[in-house]
Amino acid sequence: MLFGMPWPGPAVAAEAEQAGAGAFCSGDFAGQDAYTTLGEMVANTGNARVGPAIAYAFARTPYAHAAAMRQLHQKAPGRLFLGLGAGAARINRDWFGVPPERPVARIVETIDVVRAWLHAENGERVRYAGEFHTVDADVRAPVLGRLDIPVLLGAFNSRMATAAGRVADGVVGHGLFTRSWWRDVVRPAVATGVAAVARTRRPEEHGWVITAIDDAAPERAITDARRMIAFYLTVRTYDPLVAHHGWEAPVERLRTAFRHGDTDAMADAVTDDMLTEIAVCGTTEDAKAALARRGTTLPREVAYFAPPSFLVSGRRRAAYARASLALLDTVRAGAPPRTNAAVGRE
Repeated sequence: MLFGMPWPGPAVAAEAEQAGAGAFCSGDFAGQDAYTTLGEMVANTGNARVGPAIAYAFARTPYAHAAAMRQLHQKAPGRLFLGLGAGAARINRDWFGVPPERPVARIVETIDVVRAWLHAENGERVRYAGEFHTVDADVRAPVLGRLDIPVLLGAFNSRMATAAGRVADGVVGHGLFTRSWWRDVVRPAVATGVAAVARTRRPEEHGWVITAIDDAAPERAITDARRMIAFYLTVRTYDPLVAHHGWEAPVERLRTAFRHGDTDAMADAVTDDMLTEIAVCGTTEDAKAALARRGTTLPREVAYFAPPSFLVSGRRRAAYARASLALLDTVRAGAPPRTNAAVGRE
């Protein structure tokens, strides 16, 4: 398993890559563009794998996703991956102005069209005819050529994870994923998708791990992790995980606090059990013990040790990122072997 990080900026990334970090990822949100960040990552890393994990699939056309990756490939050949995610229904409807219905079918087709653009050879038309996309492009310039950039799918619930097993080169797990969610829900669903199309190699596993380490102020780190968990759980898309663990009562309390703008009460509503199952936080020794408990239920290929971002300053996020480097040896020692994982579509 590679030790990865959401992009911490050039200075921290240089320290991290020198220490042994093997991957960095970017993401999308209001005020943050996955491909702009990826350009900075490409320019400021040497050997690490880099890519979005994830970019909002429906905020851009498949052409736009592929064109961005083509340009960045010129500077980082062999190092890129592309993680796409459907996003929440309200984000697609209210932010992007795109239909939120049938996200699984829509993103499966989006991946197909992105690949059509990435795999296009010079002199060939780029053609695709589907339910959501129709492409018939005659690009009369020698700017194409097949690129086998792995396309990953952000998958939280079982239907999306099954789709990842059918069509994607990898799955990207959310920062809320617990041991049993990986083991009992996501991996079986991915395996179902793999079996449905008789693939011979399983998709890669990437995943975020909420990580907040501060030996001088561990309680502050724990509170930041609780608040991050609470913020994520305001989204009803994640209710199947809540029901899986029996967390309905605390989640209702944190959502009530969120509606009232009470961020302290949001953090207080996150139980010790929720914190233990989801986050790696506290002192360095606390964090190492948490990793040991997670064992083989960490993502198999790449884990992104992610500082909390909700109401956490950039300076403190950078400090958390640096502190997480103390986990590198623990990750190396406990990493499951990287076997039989897809690095390109069969």
